[in-house]
Amino acid sequence: MNRRALLAASPAAIAAATTARPAFAQSDFPTGPVRGIVPFAAGSATDSVARLFGERMRETLGQPVVVENRAGANGMIGAEAVARAAPDGQTIMFGTNSTNAAANALNRRVPFNMERDFAPVSLLSSVPLLVAVPANSRFRTLEDLLTAARARPEAVSFATSSASQRVSTEMLASMAGVKMLPVPYRSSPNAVQDLIAGRVDLFVADMAVILPGVQGGQLRALGVTTKARAPQLPDILPIAQQGLPDYEIFAWFVLCAPAATPPRIIARLNEAVRRAAADPTLKDRIENGLGMSLTVGSPEEAAAFIRTETVKWTDAIRAAGIEPE
Repeated sequence: MNRRALLAASPAAIAAATTARPAFAQSDFPTGPVRGIVPFAAGSATDSVARLFGERMRETLGQPVVVENRAGANGMIGAEAVARAAPDGQTIMFGTNSTNAAANALNRRVPFNMERDFAPVSLLSSVPLLVAVPANSRFRTLEDLLTAARARPEAVSFATSSASQRVSTEMLASMAGVKMLPVPYRSSPNAVQDLIAGRVDLFVADMAVILPGVQGGQLRALGVTTKARAPQLPDILPIAQQGLPDYEIFAWFVLCAPAATPPRIIARLNEAVRRAAADPTLKDRIENGLGMSLTVGSPEEAAAFIRTETVKWTDAIRAAGIEPE
């Protein structure tokens, strides 16, 4: 409605014209429930983060974020589904360093373009990993474990169900000059079950996955992968303080939409993430319940972070001698 027509119109017409299309109209986006694809299994750290954020994003979006687990192939199956989805914001991905930074270096064939097929919305959180063994393990310290691995190459087995878990463990082995035997799992919860049962010797995984077992007395933590101690386990030394001063790695989580998603929809999703992160209950559950740090920011900050992390993870994978599969 132009200015002349607006002056001649009735008050009711003016009200209708000026309220018909607000900046983020409910009828515009979202048009229905938003699919939140998690490329890992239910019960994984990614799944926990997705469900916490998705629940609270509804308050801003006016529609539920329905979490859908599409696990398999180190996150490639779920990530490909999002990369191929319509760029309308109705399908989004709760991605990680595995899907958005390490994929190209770990896989000979990646069914999407890691850099060009996703539009970052916001970083969500980051988390250190814990080196864990069964509570009744003969390895009382990290040095015990590495000594045994040096004495008998591949006699010590380790679980892995994601890129961050495999890279962090292979990086540890490479820096320590040992060879351990990888045992692949479809999901972190399955790996934890076998670790507790003693069917595998070692699991290096997100704190959210390992911490409950440590606190419950079923697992023993031998080290933390960041250079600072974890507030939840202040007595556990960083690996960097146990003879490997250059060791540091951590996992992170990011919300992405398919590439070519309109900027106004990216902005709406970013607004929903920011408001969710401001919720005291979410903050408590992320930081105290899962042992993570909130890292929410702008789409531009997320994109720059991913570019930097891609270089870092690629270098770490090569240094650890991991061949693409």
